[in-house]
Amino acid sequence: MAHCIVPEAEAILDRSFPVLDKGFVRLVDYLGSDSRIVQAARVSYGDGTKTVREDKGLINYLLRNEHTSPFEQVVFTFHVKLPIFVARQWIRHRTARLNEISGRYSVMKNEFYVPSDEDIAFQSTDNKQGRSSGDVPAELRKAVLEEITVGQSKAYESYKKLIDSGIARELSRVNLPLSLYTEWYWQIDLHNLFHFLKLRLDGHAQKEIRDYAAVMYEIASKVCPLACEAFDNHVLKSVKLSEKEKLAVKALLEGQKPDLSDREKEILSAKVGVTV
Repeated sequence: MAHCIVPEAEAILDRSFPVLDKGFVRLVDYLGSDSRIVQAARVSYGDGTKTVREDKGLINYLLRNEHTSPFEQVVFTFHVKLPIFVARQWIRHRTARLNEISGRYSVMKNEFYVPSDEDIAFQSTDNKQGRSSGDVPAELRKAVLEEITVGQSKAYESYKKLIDSGIARELSRVNLPLSLYTEWYWQIDLHNLFHFLKLRLDGHAQKEIRDYAAVMYEIASKVCPLACEAFDNHVLKSVKLSEKEKLAVKALLEGQKPDLSDREKEILSAKVGVTV
């Protein structure tokens, strides 16, 4: 089978999709498509021996049963511009290859992430790593944004002063904040991209990295629409049930009372979208 060409993907190559206030995601290159996945799964069959409907069925079967290696045949290379604090969350996914701009070689740009007014929130009282959904008074939101921008301005002014004094770039950068934008090339196969998206599109992930994940998912959908549709159905919008939850669902279907505590009922209700 020859190199896969996907017209929808070709149309967006090197196009910048904006994320946050100054960031972006670009698809630099791709290798493979839905056809590559089914070809890898069938091995001995050539292109054109199956219909789109059969290809879709096979891809769904593979994803549903966690036969992941055919999805590794598809590879994406992204160019991403993102705040450093997002990059440090992102780098936890160690199944990719990347090259990042270096502050040792380059003078960093005066570009910092400033959250939008509506994204200013209090610390959550029941989630140590998240924000609450309560409203922050307008006056306080304004003060927060001013505090952030003033701090960024002072930090970059200090950085530039050291650079202009001839101090080494690797030392001049040490006081720059996590809101500074960085850039990298990030290459990953579709199987591991799906794992990244599963975690980073989740409502518990930080809002800023969710924004990047959403754009990358849209890009991946241009390259592998059938695979992304299967991922959406079997992974992204599916739920995982424990043994006890499975028995509780069985009891409910049979018109019986489930053997669950109040907290367990609350968790199951959130999963299935109805009150248990």
